[in-house]
Amino acid sequence: MNFQKVRLSAGLYFVATPIGTARDITLRALDVLASADVIAAEDTRSLRRLMEIHGVPLEGRRIQAYHDHSGAGAREKIIQALGQGKSVAYASEAGMPLIADPGYDLGRQAAEAGFTVTCAPGASAALTALTLAGLPTDAFFFAGFLPNASGARRTRIEALRDIPGTLVFYESPKRVAACLSDLAKGLGEERQGAVCRELTKKFEEIKRGTLQELADALQSGPVKGEIVILVDRAHSPTVNESDVEQALERALETHSVRDAADLVSEMYNLPRRPIYQKALKLGKG
Repeated sequence: MNFQKVRLSAGLYFVATPIGTARDITLRALDVLASADVIAAEDTRSLRRLMEIHGVPLEGRRIQAYHDHSGAGAREKIIQALGQGKSVAYASEAGMPLIADPGYDLGRQAAEAGFTVTCAPGASAALTALTLAGLPTDAFFFAGFLPNASGARRTRIEALRDIPGTLVFYESPKRVAACLSDLAKGLGEERQGAVCRELTKKFEEIKRGTLQELADALQSGPVKGEIVILVDRAHSPTVNESDVEQALERALETHSVRDAADLVSEMYNLPRRPIYQKALKLGKG
């Protein structure tokens, strides 16, 4: 046995679980599961199986279900247990709780009530995919699941177009082809991306290429498994300073300084303030 029973202070312990390979769980997570007074889980069967694999006994404890459809009643039972001075471990089905998984309302309510809220961190599909995708990791935006309906999905994609970081999405294998097609149309066919499938599992697969290449590759047939899609940030084309100045001079012939700055900043997709300052200098000259 690789875990040890420890004395946990009263509080809510979020526990990360593996996203595929059972041995990716941390020793601290096993300690918490072995020692907590109360255990709650998004999927009671999968957590029970995980505990069996690692030899963590329930010892008479019952795993309480808490998921998106549990409602306030299940959450209140956990809050009551905290109020009785008990330690509560909560695990979502795979990965970190709250990351496209339940737990936000539970954590918020527990914290607002003054209880200790902490985490035994571990595997995350989003971070694992970022590590493997070959795209920039200095800044990223986790967008979770896009809407199912195509129209709503395209609207959401448009809103994310200019975010200055790698975009990270979770997607169903049934919708991944349509999603990539919409991403190519909304963000640009040549924008670089990656599709990470079945991370940490036997059939782990990473496909890299332009969004259009990835969309075309998935048109041949259905895919299986858990999927993370990543998209490189937008790269603004290099703008020649002299071109901006000439455009401002032309705009100032027929527009006010303010309107000329607005026109040129929009034309070159540049921040308005430095363009306005340059227009002021040209206007005075």
